[in-house]
Amino acid sequence: MLNSKIPAGPLKDKWSNYQHTCKIVNPANKKKLDIIVIGSGLSGAPAAASLGELGYNVKIFYFQDSARRAHSVAAQGGINASKNYQNDGDNVFRHFYDTIKGGDFRSREANTYRLAELSAKVIDQAVAQGVPFAREYGGVLANRSFGGVQVKRTFYAQGQTGQQMLLGAYSALMRQIGLGNVKSYNRHEMLELVTIDGHARGIIARNLVTGEIERHSAHAVVMASGGYGKIYYLSTLAIGSNASAQWKAYKKGALMAGVSWIQFHPTCLPQSGDYQSKLTLMSEALRNDGRVWVPKSGSDTRKANDIPEEERDYYLERKYPSFGNLAPRDISSRSAKEQIDAGKGVGGNKNAVYLDFRDAIKNYGKKEIANRYGNLFRMYEKITGLNPYNEPMMISPAAHFTMGGLWVDYELQTTIPGLFAVGEANFSDHGANRLGANSLLQASVDGYFILPVTIGNYLADHIKTGKISTDHPAFKEAEDSVVNRIDQFLTMNGTTSAEAYHKRLGKILFDYVGLDRSKEGTAKGIELIRELRDDFWKNLKVTGTNEEVNSEIEKAGRVADYLELAELMAYDAHDRDESCGAHFRVEFQTEDGEALRNDKDFMYVSAWEFNGLGQEPKLHKEDLVFEEVKPSVRSYK
Repeated sequence: MLNSKIPAGPLKDKWSNYQHTCKIVNPANKKKLDIIVIGSGLSGAPAAASLGELGYNVKIFYFQDSARRAHSVAAQGGINASKNYQNDGDNVFRHFYDTIKGGDFRSREANTYRLAELSAKVIDQAVAQGVPFAREYGGVLANRSFGGVQVKRTFYAQGQTGQQMLLGAYSALMRQIGLGNVKSYNRHEMLELVTIDGHARGIIARNLVTGEIERHSAHAVVMASGGYGKIYYLSTLAIGSNASAQWKAYKKGALMAGVSWIQFHPTCLPQSGDYQSKLTLMSEALRNDGRVWVPKSGSDTRKANDIPEEERDYYLERKYPSFGNLAPRDISSRSAKEQIDAGKGVGGNKNAVYLDFRDAIKNYGKKEIANRYGNLFRMYEKITGLNPYNEPMMISPAAHFTMGGLWVDYELQTTIPGLFAVGEANFSDHGANRLGANSLLQASVDGYFILPVTIGNYLADHIKTGKISTDHPAFKEAEDSVVNRIDQFLTMNGTTSAEAYHKRLGKILFDYVGLDRSKEGTAKGIELIRELRDDFWKNLKVTGTNEEVNSEIEKAGRVADYLELAELMAYDAHDRDESCGAHFRVEFQTEDGEALRNDKDFMYVSAWEFNGLGQEPKLHKEDLVFEEVKPSVRSYK
């Protein structure tokens, strides 16, 4: 039975009650304790900086050349916080309810409420760091709406909110590095988790410049490695984004939860050819003023501006009049796919829909629209050669965010004692669908405010443990497994690159575990994934050597892990006989094509335990108990 360690008391008091009763470590003892943080994004950098400032000895590892290049830099539209600056009825409970409803009632009440409760503190933290949020004429911080809500609670820095917030976190991190409280390991990739007597005690990392395999010990390890949406190959994520850190933890005994709950972002540039290795995100903020439509006739070949109003189908406004173009992402993406599959797609490949700013420019003027979205419009024109001030953008859904991840309890601790997971690396806050602008929020809240408290509750019992020696046999065993795997990559001498396997895997996942799924399709997906994995281990070709910069070794390791994770994703989707949020099983839908939940049989989070490669994983159920809200049919009509 999973123990989520939810504190007693009313929902609004749980976090306070936890802080009143948890164990803490005094300043002198913090100096005796070592912590490793994996990842330098908007959960990893705040976590390392906060823990370092508290007095712990912190090491932070990331594969980029600079912590500023973590993928959080790509987040565009904003960060949610229930400050109610607009006086439009927003509050902590409304933010909590919007989030838990947006996730189709498949997340923990206590964690989701804490996310909303701490949201205001994140904005104060960022402003203190100098993050240049947009402001109204009078100087008050500005807000805009995002999908799935009817208030304005999203704070933003034009279309580069993630970059600006990451720079704030980076400044805090560099201060602690300068003070000697945090030691930074750039161009290092974690390749194995080390456990001793069941506790996380360190990692094996590869220096990506020299190829050297290194041992690093600690009293606790924090996974802040982001999500695994890049498993689809074509996604909004950076090329290097991967799932390997999480997967190593899973194979050492940490559970993975909600693995198949993958969000497809509805506002991305469509694929233009087979040569592409990623897709480009266009912020959800654009749907504040842009109107989504397709021609009513699938055979219409006219240019967008030549199609009269009465021959346009503003399908989101038609289907969801209460939320219109700001319907949640899962619904908006499925609706776009429906139109494209019905033959109404636009563009050269007929794989997109229009996002039109004609009416917004008419109502507010080109200058105001440029103030709101200027950098996004410039990016669109630079990539496509088309001017969105003069003609509609063309957008399409793309794999984006993983609601699933390592299972964690209320303290953000996994089922391996001493191993914590924060941000997108865990499953905890979003249920089966994340609302826009809650990603930067969760990452920041976990790193700045939650982990620094909860990790102390664990470490308080390990003050007398002493320094963890890397001479322990567990480190040698883990290092040997890493070395043997790299040697295997280099000696296989097949004919196919890791990149080619990744591309084929992405196609399988999109077809069978994508925007819509079926029992039959997921079973077929499992079969194809296993066949592809077998071929990978027979015919992989990795060039170069280990004693140099070698991206082919990096890709091979990541794709090998993807080929195992993909099977678990398909299995999770196959097992859950319902539709909820981003998990849309075609057998379970209402008469008008909406997701049909099965609360009687599936009111739980599926947490999977590794049971051996090629074997069925073991299912652990965390029952979801709702005390403050009543799960209802999720309607945005």
